[in-house]
Amino acid sequence: MHTRHREPQLLGSEATLERMARILAARNIDPADVALPDDPEPYSPLDALLAGMPPRYQAAAADHPMVLAWVGKVTEAAVAPSRGARRQVTTGPSLLMAGVVGAGKTHQAYGAVRALVQSGVGVRWRATTAADLYADLRPRPGIDSERELAAVSRCPLLIIDDLGAAKASEWVEEITYRLINRRYNLMLPTLITTNLAIKDLRSYLGDRVASRLAEMTTRVEFEPLDRRRYRAAA
Repeated sequence: MHTRHREPQLLGSEATLERMARILAARNIDPADVALPDDPEPYSPLDALLAGMPPRYQAAAADHPMVLAWVGKVTEAAVAPSRGARRQVTTGPSLLMAGVVGAGKTHQAYGAVRALVQSGVGVRWRATTAADLYADLRPRPGIDSERELAAVSRCPLLIIDDLGAAKASEWVEEITYRLINRRYNLMLPTLITTNLAIKDLRSYLGDRVASRLAEMTTRVEFEPLDRRRYRAAA
């Protein structure tokens, strides 16, 4: 049975107020005796961003100079779909952040998305770990993996966390190439984190993927410090 989706209405809308007035009249209740709540505060772009962000990273703030420089370039590349409309992320450079586990790469990635929204541009984005991405794209009954690959490939901003953490295979190399190549051709900004040293990416991902990443990304090597352990010890 198909259930029709109905958009929620604000309590302060005219249609809702009229409907409530009819209900109160049918029950012989004077509307003046009913205290209505104030209109809710507007739902800001930052609120929308935080609603889709993991709780651990909702307060993430990017402070690495190269990450902030990337935010500036993507913001500059944002365009308005029509005159007077809010500028949207459509194309832009990509960023590859490499470093040991716990170096703060994921924190910086989510902080970068937050900084984009705070700069005033709109962005449709998606975040996934490489392992989850491969699980979603692996062919299986009842799932159109090609359609899912197309959706991920065309997402205006994509975070791929922990590239290189999944077990290497011919299928992993091929699906990674197809995804990266599509985003390379479409010039879509991609934030990638990896625990591998940059010099080791080629042996894991293959020449084709490594070549695309070398051209489309700015590379940032984080200091070899596990900040999670440091904070725990402190």
